[in-house]
Amino acid sequence: QVQLVESGGGLVQAGGSLRLSCAASGLTFSTYAMGWFRQSAGKERQFVAAINRRGDSTYYTDSVKGRFTISRDDAKNTMFLQMNSLKPEDTAVYYCAATRSWLGGYYTKISDYNTWGQGTQVTVSS
Repeated sequence: QVQLVESGGGLVQAGGSLRLSCAASGLTFSTYAMGWFRQSAGKERQFVAAINRRGDSTYYTDSVKGRFTISRDDAKNTMFLQMNSLKPEDTAVYYCAATRSWLGGYYTKISDYNTWGQGTQVTVSS
């Protein structure tokens, strides 16, 4: 079955970096657009970043632009989120998501995605 597994979360001081990974199995990875979302305690899940199936188009929420980079390695069926200059407000559970893509674009809404990972905790201390 289709499965997404996130890793790379942890505790880091403000200004530090983390690299999240999302390993996919049970799907033809290169035909899927991918995304990262996050959910802080008591808040709704929110969009962070997205990448199209070819990996040549990306989009970020304003609060992470210039600090986070989304990428993918189709040979390894893995997506990444490089997070630099982390802030306490980045603290959340980070989820990766996948959706079959026919048109080659990226997707930013929760309802666009039909496959989700279990999440990985990122905690940024001040």
